[in-house]
Amino acid sequence: MGEVDDIIKEISHFYKKKEKDPEDIKYSLTYDSPSETLEPFYFWILDFLTKIGLKVDKLVDNFASTLGSGHFSELGAKKTQMQEQASRIMATINGVLRSVLNLIYDLKEFKIRLSHYEAANSSDKTKKDAGILALKQIWMDKVDILRGQGSINALSSGNLQFVTLRDAFLIAKSPEEVDKMDLNDRVKRILKPRVQEFFEWKKRSEAELKKRFEIEKAYLKSQVEALKLQTRWAKPYLKYAEKLNQSEKLEKDAALVTAFNTVLLQLTLMAVREADPVELASYTRHYLRPVLPEKFKYIAHKLRKYYNVVIVDFTFTGIPNKVGQHYVFGGKAIIDFKGYGLNEEEIELLKAKLDESDLSSALNLVEGMTEESLNQIKVDLDELLEEKEEKKKDSIFKGLFEIPSLFTFGKKKEDPKERIKRLKEKGVKKDSYAEAFVRNAARAEGIDTAFLVYDVLKKNYGMASIPYGGEKGTIGGVARAPQSAAARFFGFK
Repeated sequence: MGEVDDIIKEISHFYKKKEKDPEDIKYSLTYDSPSETLEPFYFWILDFLTKIGLKVDKLVDNFASTLGSGHFSELGAKKTQMQEQASRIMATINGVLRSVLNLIYDLKEFKIRLSHYEAANSSDKTKKDAGILALKQIWMDKVDILRGQGSINALSSGNLQFVTLRDAFLIAKSPEEVDKMDLNDRVKRILKPRVQEFFEWKKRSEAELKKRFEIEKAYLKSQVEALKLQTRWAKPYLKYAEKLNQSEKLEKDAALVTAFNTVLLQLTLMAVREADPVELASYTRHYLRPVLPEKFKYIAHKLRKYYNVVIVDFTFTGIPNKVGQHYVFGGKAIIDFKGYGLNEEEIELLKAKLDESDLSSALNLVEGMTEESLNQIKVDLDELLEEKEEKKKDSIFKGLFEIPSLFTFGKKKEDPKERIKRLKEKGVKKDSYAEAFVRNAARAEGIDTAFLVYDVLKKNYGMASIPYGGEKGTIGGVARAPQSAAARFFGFK
């Protein structure tokens, strides 16, 4: 609870001021039983939160076990397997990426060559002449040069006195035109078959080059898809290998003694439900009387979304016992419940700060190798793969590395990374006058829900529950909505 609570107080202007708020209630339950495990508590709370209409997300999932335990050895072996598999896939990604880069440069060369053929077939005389001259130069440098001393370049510059041969070849537009040129017969006998050979080469090489261009373009598409596929394969292995790492914070706990057989678990759940101003200002099955003034029905669309938030934190110290292929844990469980009222930006920033870990660094490694690298040559990819104009705005790898989230907040189509970056730099904007009312209502319901889960859990396990009306800050066992100074001044109930 401490880490999440500290982050909330850091990012929220409201909770930054409420550090010593007497209504900042936390409910805590300790259950110590070497024969019973944490799993029943965890899944009971998870199911109950879902049944009462909250959406649940797991924020923290850390563990640490003593070095001398069998649990440590088995998880270490599993982590090594994940790392080895990830390394093999990363090596494959490197190879595919090099192949993609080589194909791009080959295709760019093909496009340049094909542009000469396109110009040579143009109806524009200037373009046509330029294209033919470019192709003749390529033919002399790539094809005719294989004749050695018998090539046009060698004959023109050697001691055989064919100084006019090269210029005549560049001027000739057809074999028939050679007969009309003012040249001696020796030059014409060499020039005429060369001109005929060039035009035959032009026709055949154009068809061959187009065919090869299409083949390599199709291969580039397949390599790009293979790169995306390999990246998706690598990501889980990196993720799981990182998750199998022990928490450095928990490793320092005094309960972990090297020679003992002990494990520490830390789990944190966040459950949210939107505090809809329209509902809060109406008589509904949830609210027997309006919580907000009626005018909030008409300004709800102008306000940021606020949520009733319940944070459930599990700290478990146990003894791992192997049963079959798995371990069961008996020991002491400490479960804390706390309610908050947070807006959409604060929830996004809370989750982003909790994600700032080695896991994110590992996943960013794959992203840097693929998405960032290929985004640098995105223009070439879009051109070569003939992407439609409207699709050019989106990366072909968009969504490849995004971690799916249970929540999608806000109506703006701002890029999630840019949004988080902006929130980290500028912070979350303070509540407006009207938003302060909605937050107070959301906060009160968050506290109510935290108490409800805590109370029903105790009753379910036959424990003594809190007498109704006996809890400070509550009315009949239900939290009183904290009020702003403005609300108290105007007498809102």
